[in-house]
Amino acid sequence: VHLDRRDVFEKIQTTHHTDSMQLSKINLRYAIIFIIHSLLYADLYSCAHCWSLTALPLFVSSHYDEVNNLQTSRKQSHRRAGTHVMSRNRRVEDDFVCRRDVIRRIIGAYTCASLFSSPTSVNAITPEKASQDYDAYATNYDDLDGGSAASILGIEEARKKMLQSASGETLEIGVGTGLNLPYYFMSGDSSVTKLSLLDISQGMIAKAKARAKEVVPTSIPIDYHIADATNSLVEEFGDKKFDTVVDTFSLCVMGNVGALSCLKQIKKVVKPKREGGRILLLENSRSTNALLGWYQDITADAAANAGGKGCVYNQDVAAMIRLSGLQIEEEELYAGGLFRAYTCSLLQ
Repeated sequence: VHLDRRDVFEKIQTTHHTDSMQLSKINLRYAIIFIIHSLLYADLYSCAHCWSLTALPLFVSSHYDEVNNLQTSRKQSHRRAGTHVMSRNRRVEDDFVCRRDVIRRIIGAYTCASLFSSPTSVNAITPEKASQDYDAYATNYDDLDGGSAASILGIEEARKKMLQSASGETLEIGVGTGLNLPYYFMSGDSSVTKLSLLDISQGMIAKAKARAKEVVPTSIPIDYHIADATNSLVEEFGDKKFDTVVDTFSLCVMGNVGALSCLKQIKKVVKPKREGGRILLLENSRSTNALLGWYQDITADAAANAGGKGCVYNQDVAAMIRLSGLQIEEEELYAGGLFRAYTCSLLQ
């Protein structure tokens, strides 16, 4: 069968264009994750970090385009000479160019990102500052943490899925404005029978009360507590009080030391597994993806201080859970591991 050389070259160009489009879609997806994550937790300051790191996949994309163009050009020239297979030496040369160029581009991207960054020291805001700051955040809190950006990243779906497991007498720590309240099962078997809602901010509790009147049946008793979850849970409620303890996105505000203290407090107020006790956590976490994790590490402190509401978003939550003496039953990742849902229990 005779194939016109022009037809063959057009097919090569079409394949190259399709591959480039697929790679561009992948790069665009990660760029969108970076951008939305920055806007959600650190406002505009962290966008500098976001865009500098986004340069990495874009550099790699252009690298692949150049390599593909180079290989296509060489194939064309060989075919014109009557040769349909590239020589081994030419392939080795192209591979060397590929490796050298991608290393150069990666180093360039990292250097660009580092110009806008400093190593994170994972500082937490004090409970007093958290109380004051979150009183101020209460008015517009839902627009950010419950808005379209949260939905795009899968946070709303994560809340809904996780809270289906809550049952019995339930404590929610860091209730905020009550964004979780619509997702609790409050009728039928294995439903929530009582809610204890705790936050360090009086302004947040006021918002939660207003939402509870709209979405929680009057048959469900609710009590509200303004307290510091890092040291007051046992004093507030006593030992082995709750069937379910819930926390969503509060540990990052407490810092590593405070978060570990909070988990140890939770351990004391939840019932053991043999009595049906469970802990449900949805938290910011350091991604297992190397690039995402690196991005979080270099921007964590700056993001927390520049609009991230004090949230240090690169915590190793799983390690802290285990260190507190709790056991992880299930773990689910969202948005490349930037957010994780944990179902935990107390074995004793």
